[in-house]
Amino acid sequence: MTTAGGRDTLGWLGTGRMGSALAGRLVEAGHALRVWNRTAAKTDPLVERGARAVATIGDLAACDVVFVTVATPADLLEVVAGPAGLLTGTTRPAVVVDCSTVSSEASARVRAATTEAGVAFVAAPVSGNAHVVTEGRACIVASGPLEAYERVAPYLQQMGTVAVHVGEQEQSRLVKLCTNLYLGVMVQSLVEVTTLAEKGGTDREAFLAFLNETVLGSEWVRRRTPDLVARDWTPTFTTELLRKDFDLGLGAARDLEVPMPVAAAVHQLIQAAIGAGARDQDFLALYEQQARAAALPERDVRAGD
Repeated sequence: MTTAGGRDTLGWLGTGRMGSALAGRLVEAGHALRVWNRTAAKTDPLVERGARAVATIGDLAACDVVFVTVATPADLLEVVAGPAGLLTGTTRPAVVVDCSTVSSEASARVRAATTEAGVAFVAAPVSGNAHVVTEGRACIVASGPLEAYERVAPYLQQMGTVAVHVGEQEQSRLVKLCTNLYLGVMVQSLVEVTTLAEKGGTDREAFLAFLNETVLGSEWVRRRTPDLVARDWTPTFTTELLRKDFDLGLGAARDLEVPMPVAAAVHQLIQAAIGAGARDQDFLALYEQQARAAALPERDVRAGD
């Protein structure tokens, strides 16, 4: 139920890397957040900051608004519409907000289940990794009934720099996938031109220093340049997760009969990188695949040599 001060009671389901970062923004904003995760210990950092862990998903269902961040479409269906999900008890939230990246088909199935149960559903995937979220620079795209979106928009805006409503159904899912398709294509283009400059005798760091000061430079590339120079593939967004988004995005393109020749080629390069052992590395590790394909001498591949 709504608190005496007029604000909604809030719950958060799923406190992995991204979920913890997003939920942490709400805790910092002063919300008395209830949290649940399948592995209970993963809620500990949020509890230490003031959140309250609950024992079951059903305990979250007593909240007015429940946010969800899970890894797969199957997880989303289970925690919302499964036998022990948010919709199974006599008490249900007014709004479920899903911040995961899942297919439009899975999202539509969950929306149908929530609608039948009298619960509003807002699909609100997030652009930005956990570090970006923690810094308050994430962007959120949302779709769902306008009234429900307007109710939760203040919370979404506390989690990031902007929240944009793009439709009443699953439009936000496609917008997020389009963003990640572009990100993957951009990174592949970046490692290709970087490798070409290196093969021609230019130091990798010097090339990127120049590129970042041109009109083609971007905040994202400038922030990730030290990692690319150092060949530090500590994951912010893994190659495997990028492949998942390319699978979903190219599937949507096929359904809508939209040709995506460049993205399709990058999809295969991502697959090759995973096959070469980069599954759990940051997707900037696409550089390694490109450097090998270009037969870049090892002394040139290594930063600082």
